[in-house]
Amino acid sequence: MTSPTALEVVDGVDLAGKVCVVTGASAGLGRESARALAKTGAHVILAARNRQALDDTEAWIRAEIPGALTSTVELDLTSLASVRSAAEAISTAAPAIHVLMNNAGVMFTPFGRTAEGFEMQFGTNHLGHFELTRLLIPQLVAAGGARIVTLSSDGHRLSDIDLDDPNWQRREYDKFAAYGASKTANILHVVELDRRLRDQRVRAYAVHPGIVATSLARHMTRDDFTALTQFAPSDPNQEKVDVRRDFTVPEFGAATQVWAAVSGDLADVGSVYLADCRIQEDVARYAVDDARARQLWDVSESLCAVAVPEDA
Repeated sequence: MTSPTALEVVDGVDLAGKVCVVTGASAGLGRESARALAKTGAHVILAARNRQALDDTEAWIRAEIPGALTSTVELDLTSLASVRSAAEAISTAAPAIHVLMNNAGVMFTPFGRTAEGFEMQFGTNHLGHFELTRLLIPQLVAAGGARIVTLSSDGHRLSDIDLDDPNWQRREYDKFAAYGASKTANILHVVELDRRLRDQRVRAYAVHPGIVATSLARHMTRDDFTALTQFAPSDPNQEKVDVRRDFTVPEFGAATQVWAAVSGDLADVGSVYLADCRIQEDVARYAVDDARARQLWDVSESLCAVAVPEDA
């Protein structure tokens, strides 16, 4: 069966009157997802950190989808101050949010820290989205049926997350393991989100988009690709990740996250891992452990709370 594009996934879908928020909407998978969701008639709020790229993407979507309803919000996930400002702007623009797509992320970055001192991959991929999602929960509940779609990756198999040292303060940094840990955190976040919110008709999904040719791999050298294929997963029962296999492009790579946002097949389902527009069972056990999901939530809440300004 030929894989669909994101636009093909939304063919015939009507989300008129609904609101979708997409992070990382100015490039790659986020850009394609935003265009597809705009085609449904939804109001799509594009969130990203680069103002010019946001404006360019909004213009592109409106040219591609005549009559598209879009707006933009600046969001830098490496700064919780920016996350909180963006959440306030989104809440003002949209009292109810029907889809929150946590799409943005970084991959295999050199060691660095966010504005609050979090390890860059954990801070960007998980904590920034954790705080944004937490702040938008009232709007998600107000929708009377909402979905949170968070991009993870089969790269979660590279590493579990060390909940005693999530910010790499006591270990030698490994960019592959750090990425894997952040993607594991994404799945654990989905597990706990769904547990907490499903009774309020908010469901959460984790998505593996495939190995997509985007600028996300800009930090990778040829040697990195070779090293990654030799990297042993922290779960010995899992296959090695082969980044050279199954490459795709954004219009196809975005299909699963868009499917997660709109598919009727998922109406009464949550806390699942999706790839190729279907539910997948091949997930590392540590990434779907309920107790670890709750522990990560507590750790994340504590880290974000410490980063709240005293006058907030």
